[in-house]
Amino acid sequence: MSCCTLFTLAQIMPAIFENALNAIIIINRHNTSFQQKKSLRSRWIEKCLKFATSCDLRRRVMPTISVIIPTHNRAWTLNEAIGSVLSQDFDDFELIVVDDGSTDSTFELLKSYPNVFVIRQEHRGVSAARNAGIKQASGRFVAFLDSDDLWLPQKLSTQKAFFQTHPDALICQTEEIWIRNEVRVNRKNRHRKPSGTIFERSVELCLVSPSAVMAHRSLFDDIGLFDEAMPACEDYDLWLRIACRFPIHLVDIPLVIKRGGHKDQLSRLPGLDRYRIYALRKLLERPPDQGLAPKQWVAAVDALTKKCAIYAAGCLKRGRVDEASEYLRLKAKYTKFDVSSTIY
Repeated sequence: MSCCTLFTLAQIMPAIFENALNAIIIINRHNTSFQQKKSLRSRWIEKCLKFATSCDLRRRVMPTISVIIPTHNRAWTLNEAIGSVLSQDFDDFELIVVDDGSTDSTFELLKSYPNVFVIRQEHRGVSAARNAGIKQASGRFVAFLDSDDLWLPQKLSTQKAFFQTHPDALICQTEEIWIRNEVRVNRKNRHRKPSGTIFERSVELCLVSPSAVMAHRSLFDDIGLFDEAMPACEDYDLWLRIACRFPIHLVDIPLVIKRGGHKDQLSRLPGLDRYRIYALRKLLERPPDQGLAPKQWVAAVDALTKKCAIYAAGCLKRGRVDEASEYLRLKAKYTKFDVSSTIY
């Protein structure tokens, strides 16, 4: 087998390449005639290529960027979201749409995009949908777009240029334009996106937007994927897991149109602080060798105790006494620590 053939197989499917290479090594260990070796090698190549063809080769082999759109019953916005990706001035990307059990016209809509790689799954939530896209992604970078948001045409090219000039960076996000009920709104100062070491500022509220993010694919191998146990605030959880270890950079140009105000937004779910508390608790209960730095730990404890108090008060107001007691106990558990001593 020639080096070129091996390289081609390696590009198409690493697992196929590994199996084929191992088979060649085994073949060469035996006293096999040249013609037999040649025949076996040819058969391996044929099988590998047949298997690769059974995968979806409409997507470009090893694109620079994998774009992932998770969607559930949003055919009414999905068409525009896809259009904003296909209108990018950078074209070295694959587009993966994960249909998370839609029951509207999403299936029919996606038929009109033959060059879009579609994953269909039972309704398992946005975390599972994004994770399915990440697992399928073959690009060096991954970019997310929520199906109710839009990108401006320079979004991918601008972030790709950022990574070229910042080779040590693993993740960045852009600024965004907020539209609520078709009207542009101005963000409050507390929502201004920081850049670099952002963990301490991010524990209070989520300051990273999925639709604005581009990250190295390898980052998810290190940090892990979205937590599928979280029906909401799953992005808050992931960004904190990243931010406690790596800088999250900001490209200070608005390249995302973030649309809100519609009824199916996850951010409209009640009791969101419950999921943020869950995310903070996971971080605080990590083993020591995976734990937070002292100042990060202080910030996480402060945010958790405040959120526990607020959530417990809401539970008491609604007569959920047992639930309120659970969160007050959790608050007391961390309040007993002298957090100021951990800074030094």
